[in-house]
Amino acid sequence: MQQDLAFIFPGQGSQKEGMLAELATQHASIQANFDQASGILGYDLWSLSQSDPENKLSLTHITQPAILTASVAIWRLWLELGGKQPALMAGHSLGEYSALVCSGVLAFEDAVMLVQQRGEFMQSAVPVAIGAMAAIVGLPDADVVEACNEAEQGEIVNAVNFNSPGQVVIAGHTEAVNRAIESCKAKGAKRALSLPVSAPFHSPLMQPAADRFAEVLSGITLKNSEIPVLQNYSLENTSENTGAIKENLIKQIYNPVPWVETINKFNQLGIKRVIEMGPGKVLCGLNRRIAAEMEALAVNDNASLETALQS
Repeated sequence: MQQDLAFIFPGQGSQKEGMLAELATQHASIQANFDQASGILGYDLWSLSQSDPENKLSLTHITQPAILTASVAIWRLWLELGGKQPALMAGHSLGEYSALVCSGVLAFEDAVMLVQQRGEFMQSAVPVAIGAMAAIVGLPDADVVEACNEAEQGEIVNAVNFNSPGQVVIAGHTEAVNRAIESCKAKGAKRALSLPVSAPFHSPLMQPAADRFAEVLSGITLKNSEIPVLQNYSLENTSENTGAIKENLIKQIYNPVPWVETINKFNQLGIKRVIEMGPGKVLCGLNRRIAAEMEALAVNDNASLETALQS
């Protein structure tokens, strides 16, 4: 275990058609992981991830198992090739499930089923067009929170993703989100724009999804983690308390993702390097804005894998 190394796992939005295709040409285990997930889901997840003419990868209940499977496949390949184990792990929203699988807490088979249902519950919690999300760029967090408070007017709108300094995502009722966008612009935001998502994720409007998910999660057996995971909701390592892990997963659905605090806590715990395991490199970009002194590498193709292994 390398004490100054942490692994981070991306959430929804990192998926893309053709993801991990190059890795799969040299490493059969990549597609084997997708085949394993396909047997659980009842459709060919690998084929869908490689060719998506109907844009099904954007559907929440498909997006979530696809990203989870990609992240776990890279982790398993990393171990197969002798990569060092990290001292800590964390995941952004959905990515927390990838972290819990890779840390030994959650069985992969259970995780695939859980995130598919999590996606279905989140999608159905709020009728289409009733909820929305927006990205606010270039405005202090406190001003974004204030804008949301001013915009509520009997509805719900909250800051839900604190992604990096000056980059916050808000979510809630559509009209309240629109009012908050205008308020943020008036307060000097560089950009304030609606996001093309299907539900107001991580807002209190997701409470019904959390309630339904809790029933499913209650039947899942977790193990104590082999590698500590900082969970989104508590920002604590609950590796020896599986009840707390479950409670945090439920609360995560309708509470903000404090990613800036997560990376700052990595810093406090002596982490010098993070490796992002999953499609894309969104989290590495955020890291450079949160803790520029912390080296961040994304592993999603053969060249980046080789670089990370050598470093």
